Amino acid sequence: MEKSKVYFTNFRTVAFGDGLPTKLKKLIKMAGIDQIDMEKKFVAIKLHFGELGNISYLRPNYAKAVADVVKELGGKPFLTDCNTMYPGSRKNALEHLECAWENGFTPLTVGCPILIGDGLKGTDDIAVPVAGGEYVKEAKIGRAVMDADVFISLTHFKGHEMTGFGGAIKNIGMGCGSRAGKTEQHSGGTPHIVEEKCRGCRKCAKECANGGLVFNETTRKMAVDTNACVGCGRCLGACNFDAIAFDNDNAIEVLNYKMAEYTKAVLDGRPNFHISLVVDVSPNCDCHGENDAPILPNLGMFASFDPLALDQACVDACLAAAPMPGSQLADNMARADFCDHHDHFKNSTPESEWKSCLSHAEKIGLGRREYELIVMK
Repeated sequence: MEKSKVYFTNFRTVAFGDGLPTKLKKLIKMAGIDQIDMEKKFVAIKLHFGELGNISYLRPNYAKAVADVVKELGGKPFLTDCNTMYPGSRKNALEHLECAWENGFTPLTVGCPILIGDGLKGTDDIAVPVAGGEYVKEAKIGRAVMDADVFISLTHFKGHEMTGFGGAIKNIGMGCGSRAGKTEQHSGGTPHIVEEKCRGCRKCAKECANGGLVFNETTRKMAVDTNACVGCGRCLGACNFDAIAFDNDNAIEVLNYKMAEYTKAVLDGRPNFHISLVVDVSPNCDCHGENDAPILPNLGMFASFDPLALDQACVDACLAAAPMPGSQLADNMARADFCDHHDHFKNSTPESEWKSCLSHAEKIGLGRREYELIVMK
């Protein structure tokens, strides 16, 4: 079987030569992005705008570089992400856009509109069948993401406290899930009410189609009827007070399987292209309101039509790199009781696990793990 092609360039530049955004443009053109017919097409560029307080997310300059190439090819680009399932600065479209603006992503700086994929409250999603899905039959994906004719992922490759690393598959699968979709991936159970935050407004009950939420006349708070609740997560988007929460009670392996299947739902049936930058490799997700020191050096930019091969290439580059002194990874490795897993991501966060995601992605036909690395000088 033919190997997937992954294109790579480092972050080195020549004095008075091209800057990194221009180098990224050259890389994705070399990787064949111009093979996609974008003429008059809506093109979704999926990236993470960063949580407020976190500054390790990709700079808007890289997003503009990709948007500029799309426009050169006749496409109509927009940047997008979907709302989060947890309390923070991106749980509804208004806060999400304000967060994006504060972090430097505006139509002026990136050269295209910014749309939140699952709407105002994170409830504007569409059920997308998962071909060959074992854990998810229909993925709940943000409607604007699925309305796009062409899909491009622009990923900040970094560590993650659960899935080992956050790469293209996580950016797409988890990132494009609506609030209910993210809930489905993270939790196989039912929500609970945080009583001290509940205002008793009953808006969540109006969103529930299964009678899973009831109002307690004594406490004047909502409660969950676990016999009726189906765990769909729709109530999350209805609550403006962060009074509804899910426990992350799925095994990490099952989370990884679902994430891969959500990615397949997003990509099947339309042109797609993927870019990952291994830079500012923080140990945790950009969803954190802070970012710790990078655990690995800035390694380079990668691009491919195959998101699985792209993740594998980024992983391989990271595992071959030397840990950064003074980082969480280096500190762990210096401990007297250190157990070497021969895996930088697991050595950084021992409870994390990433291999099951890539194995399942290959099993369901998302891509290939074998790749040919083509270096752009």
